[in-house]
Amino acid sequence: MLSNPLISTVLIFSLIAFGEWLSIISRARIPMLLTAMTGFLVPVWTGAFPDDILGRSQFAALGAILIGSAIVHMGTLIPFSLLRSQLKAVLIALGGIIVSGVIILIIISIVFDYATAVAGIGPLSGGVIALIITSEELAAIGRSSLVVIPALIVAFQGVLGMPIALNFMRKYALKMQKQLDAGTFIPMSSSMKQGEEAASNQLISPLKTNITLKLFYVFLGAGLGVFLGEITPIHYSLWCLAIGVIGLKLGMFESRSLEKANSFSITMVAIIFVVIGTMADVTPEEVLQNLPRILTILLIGTIGIMLGGYIVSKIVKWDPLKGMPVALTALFGFPGDYILCEEVSRSVARNKEEEKLIFNELLAPMVIGGFTTVTVASVIIAGLLVQTL
Repeated sequence: MLSNPLISTVLIFSLIAFGEWLSIISRARIPMLLTAMTGFLVPVWTGAFPDDILGRSQFAALGAILIGSAIVHMGTLIPFSLLRSQLKAVLIALGGIIVSGVIILIIISIVFDYATAVAGIGPLSGGVIALIITSEELAAIGRSSLVVIPALIVAFQGVLGMPIALNFMRKYALKMQKQLDAGTFIPMSSSMKQGEEAASNQLISPLKTNITLKLFYVFLGAGLGVFLGEITPIHYSLWCLAIGVIGLKLGMFESRSLEKANSFSITMVAIIFVVIGTMADVTPEEVLQNLPRILTILLIGTIGIMLGGYIVSKIVKWDPLKGMPVALTALFGFPGDYILCEEVSRSVARNKEEEKLIFNELLAPMVIGGFTTVTVASVIIAGLLVQTL
């Protein structure tokens, strides 16, 4: 029965769906990837699933094809106008992962080895795509035993990052209340709507209204990125990201291209199949063997992100209680950042007007910080560092 590709696909898809359900009801405290990976490994290790169930599914093969398209889509997520309006949030987010990356490279390389440090930095910066880039290169150089490190870091980082960010955000919201009561609070002049309006005001050619053509343009950009990656020393992921960013600026792509082509959900599900596939050959012994490395990278990396966020917050004259959560979005991204803003504003505010004010003050820098790290910075960092292995 499990030899049927559809049945195998449904079984693995059910793990992803269950992970999404748990994430929703736990308000993102239980990451979907953690549930999906654990739900996959336990049946494989106990023999309930055959070892080659992913191969039988054939869905992971589709995911491998769609990685380039997903990276092009990432490049279309953030209009330049929105980046400019939240420049301080972007700098804080970048400062957090740069400081974290430097500390990990130094300490982890000394305590363990350089390959272990590289295996952890990209995924810790945020993102499934960075995980895939790192895992592919580790497998290519014969270090498949280290693949478990980026996979489990991505699975666990939200569990660590969200409670810390929530604590800082609550303290900042309480400080906001005191400033409101004293009449000294000055709200940010920019908001998410500015960037969205700038993107929506772009003229769209009639040739871009057809869903099939929208999807083709993204695939064409991905194909070009992969081709350039083959003929140059620059990783294809960086080319795909650049093509998405430049294509959005030049009007070649719409903002959120895959979503406009009604293809984003199926793309991400297929890519998650690929992520789960990186763990297919991992044994319980390898997990236990690498657990000290994983925990050390998570601990040092989180401290480094907070330190970088604190330093840059001081430089750009932001309250560190507001800046450090922006840096910590590298550990959970969207929708975790949005959920935290909702939770803090609802629990701290004394009335609806105050709730809206707190929410608006927190949302734009948190979402932009998350997009900066998860979509752009993590891909660049992973793409550059894997070439040094």
